Amino acid sequence: MAVVGLASVVIGGLRGATIAGMSGSDLERVREIALALPGVVERMSHGATCFFVRGRRPICYFHDHHNDDRVSLWCPAPPGVQEALVAAEPERFFKPPTSARGTFSTWVGVFLDMSCDTLVVDWEEIAEIVEDAFRLVAPASAIAELDRR
Repeated sequence: MAVVGLASVVIGGLRGATIAGMSGSDLERVREIALALPGVVERMSHGATCFFVRGRRPICYFHDHHNDDRVSLWCPAPPGVQEALVAAEPERFFKPPTSARGTFSTWVGVFLDMSCDTLVVDWEEIAEIVEDAFRLVAPASAIAELDRR
């Protein structure tokens, strides 16, 4: 099964976002996706750009400096998702360092600097991952607001 299908099966699906045709840097794309969700704000945390629900619970960290010369996004994920995605496509997904744990038992990392003939960032999939992270950490009222859109 393709990872997009696996991500949809394991962690749900994107509802109502329009990602096609986006332009700009990876951070600008992540910013557009995350800030479109109810109550999400952006601020620096642990030396990285981070997006929080109502300023409290992180839905993703954008890393472009983690001592590996890679650009990546780290998101909380339900149990089993990290393992499934990393096993399916280890060149795209990874297990973030233990410092990315915290409140959640697992986080998933996805590389955003893969633009080449064989590996291209799927921004619809990134939007699904970010939305699913939001649904994992957001209060019920914010999830209800997203569902009403």
